[in-house]
Amino acid sequence: MPSQITHLECMLCRTTYSHREPMRLCLNDAKPLYARYNLQEAAKSLIPSALPGRAANMWRYEEVMPVENPGSVITLGEGYTPLFLADRLGDALGMESLYIKDEGVNPTGSFKARGLSAAVSMAHQLGQTKLTMPSAGNAAGAMSAYAAKAGMEAHVFMPEDAPQANQIECVAYGASLNLVKGFITDAGKLSAEAAERDGLFDVSTLREPYRVEGKKTMGYEIVEQLGFQVPDVIIYPTGGGTGIVGIWKAMDEMQELGWIGTERPRMICVQAEGCAPIVTAFHNGDEFAEPFPDPHTLAAGMRVPAAVGDFLVLRAVRESGGTAVTVTDPEMVDSVRKMATLEGIFPAPEGGATLSALEQLIVSGQVSRDDRVVLLNTGSALKYLDVLGPALAQIIPRT
Repeated sequence: MPSQITHLECMLCRTTYSHREPMRLCLNDAKPLYARYNLQEAAKSLIPSALPGRAANMWRYEEVMPVENPGSVITLGEGYTPLFLADRLGDALGMESLYIKDEGVNPTGSFKARGLSAAVSMAHQLGQTKLTMPSAGNAAGAMSAYAAKAGMEAHVFMPEDAPQANQIECVAYGASLNLVKGFITDAGKLSAEAAERDGLFDVSTLREPYRVEGKKTMGYEIVEQLGFQVPDVIIYPTGGGTGIVGIWKAMDEMQELGWIGTERPRMICVQAEGCAPIVTAFHNGDEFAEPFPDPHTLAAGMRVPAAVGDFLVLRAVRESGGTAVTVTDPEMVDSVRKMATLEGIFPAPEGGATLSALEQLIVSGQVSRDDRVVLLNTGSALKYLDVLGPALAQIIPRT
């Protein structure tokens, strides 16, 4: 069954656009566009009983994916990552229903593979051949890999303190790597200038409509892997915010498809104490987040001082009855060790942040030990050895 995409829609002013021409932000207010689908038609074939016979990757949900020409799908096998019952970690916390969705097993080692597979595939379908993006690390590696698979040019603008592994992989995939003094926002300005100057198509987070379509498949998979039940809580580390809004979008689509009812998980947004624009806006009751001054954290994916989709993250958290919390870098590192020691999953610092947040929320009473909780580990710690190594070295025994 082909994609049932019908149009694009601005998530602020609701203006609609064609999906058959290259689009980025809304022309009226420069806010993100969402892909919309004929879900009644999709529901005829996208049914739970049909899924076991489909490919074990994110394109198994093809009716609600944006690519209409199957030959334009650029895939490295991304998605359908395992959802582990974290029984030993759950025992330590007094919980029976604690799960970890491990995105570190994706191609290029992070959840960014999902969004960039979708974005590069749509760029390919729409005739784009030269891509650019700013990135704190993992997204750049993913874009470079999928561009290489598609035979496209890839131009990457990355803060000079981004993890070394990400810099190396971009070069290995043949991308043009540009290291930038400053933060991802500074890299974004240079990427936008290059796009205008050199005719590149910019696939920045939520500045094009399709990365969120790849990320939303995490929501589809969680529900499918839980036997078409919705967890009570999803804890998600937040930088640009595409993952959390993608999962929230998936929940609405699955209700229209008849997979679930009106039940929804409480969405928990986790940010680093040193870079927390969304958390600050949430607790201030603001619709939009102010840029965060002097952002700093070892979790490169969370070092995003301003996000174009800020209002979508805040909307998802509030509509779900969730909350937003911060954790410190030492807490993240400690949680990386705990998750690795007890579950054999070596999470990125961002993934460790979800466990730190859970411990905090249990103490405050905002999450019950009886809740069914999903922690999102967004990537592999092997991409962060240059920053995690010194932090973990202090616990290595010496003889």
